[in-house]
Amino acid sequence: MWRVTGPAGVGIGWRPEIAGFVADLPGLRFVEVAAESIPSTGPLPAALAELRGRGVTVVPHGVRLSLGGAEPVEAARVAHLARVAELTGAPLVSEHIAFVRAGGLEAGHLLPLPRSREAVAVTVANVRRAQADLPVPLALEPIAALFDWPDDELDEADFLTEILDRTGAQLLLDLANVYANARNRGTDPVALLDRLPLERVAYVHVAGGAEAGGFYHDTHTDSLPRPVLDLVVALCARRRPPALLLERDGHYPPAAELRAELDAIATASGHPPVTPTGKEGPPVNAFGIEGNPFCLPSGGAELGHPAAGAPGHPAASTPGHPATGTPGRPATGVPGRPVAM
Repeated sequence: MWRVTGPAGVGIGWRPEIAGFVADLPGLRFVEVAAESIPSTGPLPAALAELRGRGVTVVPHGVRLSLGGAEPVEAARVAHLARVAELTGAPLVSEHIAFVRAGGLEAGHLLPLPRSREAVAVTVANVRRAQADLPVPLALEPIAALFDWPDDELDEADFLTEILDRTGAQLLLDLANVYANARNRGTDPVALLDRLPLERVAYVHVAGGAEAGGFYHDTHTDSLPRPVLDLVVALCARRRPPALLLERDGHYPPAAELRAELDAIATASGHPPVTPTGKEGPPVNAFGIEGNPFCLPSGGAELGHPAAGAPGHPAASTPGHPATGTPGRPATGVPGRPVAM
């Protein structure tokens, strides 16, 4: 466990396209960077290095380990994640519970696992291999999935909890994924929150999406919907996470709209605003009710700054329904690189 230095509050995914916007956020303490975008030989992009110099925590987020794949996780990919953790001085890294390759073929997307005991065993083995070579703790993110495998042996909560219990890993809880999965499956997202080990949450993702082809897609390129903010409030009613992060991977709106989304996350969670326009005061939850007495500080782990470094995502897909975009709106990845979800 890394040294606790206090909650990191609201952060944003760092991307070169919005580096100037991110640099101008006066209250920012936390960003996430795509691990595969940083060369293992360095250096860090100048704007990211400047954030580090300001004391902003940088967490690498990976998408290519394929922790749920049948093949053992590749040592070179783990080594790259470990090196990026050291370059960024990160307190932890994160990756997905998914597979992105099989039989030598790259999917280019994060693909869901069958919720079987065999899949649990395979994932646990790969996570342990990665943990052995990482200099910092690993947080695992369940993905948005547009299909389920037949004959699952475990439900979503039991599948995730068993993996976390057997590996000691922390949880990167993506509320946009929770919402997308619940909406597409016709289930209750809050009921899932009630069954997850929320004390294991390292930080939270919040993102926008869009409806297309009869499915809700977690796109990271659309505005933040109110139901996802409602889930932030519901989560805080149970346990407030130490940090929440806005993911935006393309089709960037005007700066005022991004600031408004960051302010909305701060308000819904009860964390201080990070924007120059945000005003600290009684939080207004996603229902417009002033004050949120249920958003209590957690006793769990918080983002901090360890002596060493830290590590860090692809997209669930089903034929005909790419998970990282909508018709007419391409995904934001590059060929052969899974898109973070």
